[in-house]
Amino acid sequence: EWVYLWPEMALAGLAILLLVLDLFAPTLREKVIPRVAIFGHLVILGLVLGLGSAVNDGGELFGTMIVQSEVSHYMRVFFLLTGALVCFIASVYFTRQNFAKSEYYHVAAIVTAGMMLLGQSNHFVMLFVALETVTIGFYILVAYSRTSPQSLEGGLKYLVMGGLSSSLLLFGIVLLYGAAGNPELTGGRYVDGMNFGELTAFIAAHPDNLYVKIGALLVLSGIFFKVGAVPFQIWIPDVYQGAPTPTTAFLAVGSKAAGYVILLNLVVGPFAPISGFLLPVMSAVAAVTILFGNITALTQRNVKRLMGLSGVAHAGYLLVGIIAVMLGSQMAQTAVLFYLFTYLFGSFAVFGVMAHVAPRQDDDQELDHYANLVVDHPLLAYVLAIGLGSLAGIPPLAGFIGKLLIFLGAFSAGLYALLAVSIVGVVLSIYYYFGWVREAFFKVTNVPGDEASAAPAPREVLPVSLGNRVTLIALAVITVVLGVYQGGIFS
Repeated sequence: EWVYLWPEMALAGLAILLLVLDLFAPTLREKVIPRVAIFGHLVILGLVLGLGSAVNDGGELFGTMIVQSEVSHYMRVFFLLTGALVCFIASVYFTRQNFAKSEYYHVAAIVTAGMMLLGQSNHFVMLFVALETVTIGFYILVAYSRTSPQSLEGGLKYLVMGGLSSSLLLFGIVLLYGAAGNPELTGGRYVDGMNFGELTAFIAAHPDNLYVKIGALLVLSGIFFKVGAVPFQIWIPDVYQGAPTPTTAFLAVGSKAAGYVILLNLVVGPFAPISGFLLPVMSAVAAVTILFGNITALTQRNVKRLMGLSGVAHAGYLLVGIIAVMLGSQMAQTAVLFYLFTYLFGSFAVFGVMAHVAPRQDDDQELDHYANLVVDHPLLAYVLAIGLGSLAGIPPLAGFIGKLLIFLGAFSAGLYALLAVSIVGVVLSIYYYFGWVREAFFKVTNVPGDEASAAPAPREVLPVSLGNRVTLIALAVITVVLGVYQGGIFS
């Protein structure tokens, strides 16, 4: 059965290779190791795409702990692409830093493999071990800039909040396991409360059990921490600001997507029989998350905090799609998965520009650093505008189609109130996204008596190499193409 996990094992091999190269060829660590990390991810991605279902139809593996499906295959592609782009942004970020570099790519590869396993988990033991592998990796990556007080503070906050979320998740799992193992409820028959299939049957037979309901709420609370949904979003602004830019991108895209894959597997699996109990709670969380993320982002000047709070709003939109899935919307699951890809390309276009513009201490990166960026660096400015336009949902960019599909799924499921809140959120988001675009394209400076026109903050933009230029242009082009034609990614 191990052959069906070859992509994850290949990533583990890549991670070990990076450390071996660093140990025996230290002169290669500046240029060769980043390229090995990036192209290693891309080679595995190409093999996964090329071989397709030939190595992905394992079905239930390892005693049903893992289940492979079209969705898990789709998310393997997603996480491998995310890992490659994180390594790309790290290669830009580390040109300004003088601390250890190889270990960053090593941990990033391990975290990527953990996320891929999360998408295939069909057992709470598998889910928890894979999730903690990812979380512990992020503890390291968030505090990686050890000379920055902001990075260390962000790492400590993420450690504390991550430990709390893991505790809630584990306590919920224990309650579900204990309820399913109660012989009075199962007629003396053994039920593996960790197995999603057996747990689904048990919950369907006992949907009103108090321990089942409390356990499900605690499990969802632990996942809401990971995706940044209200009221568990409190860590996001500080952690996003303090973390190195590639880690912020990894958290914003990879960690969020991993959380939603878990959530999707749970709501169509074990928690489907109690969807009537969970829907009001999740609907309230989705509505408040959308409004909180967009309203709090309106006054932000620090771009990393702005991306974090806007990511909270995107978590709310995705929750609306998950709720539509729970109500039986046929297109909602496709909409959620497609939205994740549009969010990936738009976000990495923005973070790729941020990596070039950010000062050495990138936690204090402000909107003022982008004043009239189009004058000196037109490529970066236009890529930034396309990425932000997609995140805002402006046609004809990919983000518009992603939001449209989510909204259509919500409409078909009868979620009219959530649809109205989502539309209000999109309107609010246009203000702060285009405030950033205005800084880059239309900033008026040095007008006498006008404090808003003060001289822009000094910036030292990194030279955009040919490879970086190609990558940024590719992200922008894909964002535009997916807004016009979606057939390739859907198939």
